[in-house]
Amino acid sequence: MKWIPQEVETYLSAKEYVDTAVIPVYSLSFGEEMKQSAAAFEFISLLTGYLEKQFTGRILLFPPYTYLKSEHIENVVSGLSKWEETVVQNEFKHIFYITSELDLRMFENKVDGSLIWLPSLPLGNMNEPQKIEVVESQAKQLLSIFTQKWSNHE
Repeated sequence: MKWIPQEVETYLSAKEYVDTAVIPVYSLSFGEEMKQSAAAFEFISLLTGYLEKQFTGRILLFPPYTYLKSEHIENVVSGLSKWEETVVQNEFKHIFYITSELDLRMFENKVDGSLIWLPSLPLGNMNEPQKIEVVESQAKQLLSIFTQKWSNHE
């Protein structure tokens, strides 16, 4: 389910079945890194959107956690922890952070949720069918991570 009124309404009436929060994490850069930042955003957006479609009824795709690349990474992790605390209080059993931000990999043990880092794949020069193929390929790898986490906590 997506973070839109109709689907949130469905979530509220079926909360007991939706136990997983998916939170895309992006950094925002300007100047020379702006294009790379936009490419990572596109890749992670398409990927998390695909996951949401595959697991509709099991996951809620949250709005992205976005921060400035110039921000201290410790502050970013602290912000993620605050989100996590609220998400857990609202009865989500599983939290997956999906990101292409390499800096966050060093802090994956600082959050209780599962931080999944993927290298950003440049989709800019691909046509739509090629983009879908690349995203599906990456998503298949994530599907096994999700199902493994779910089976370990059931």
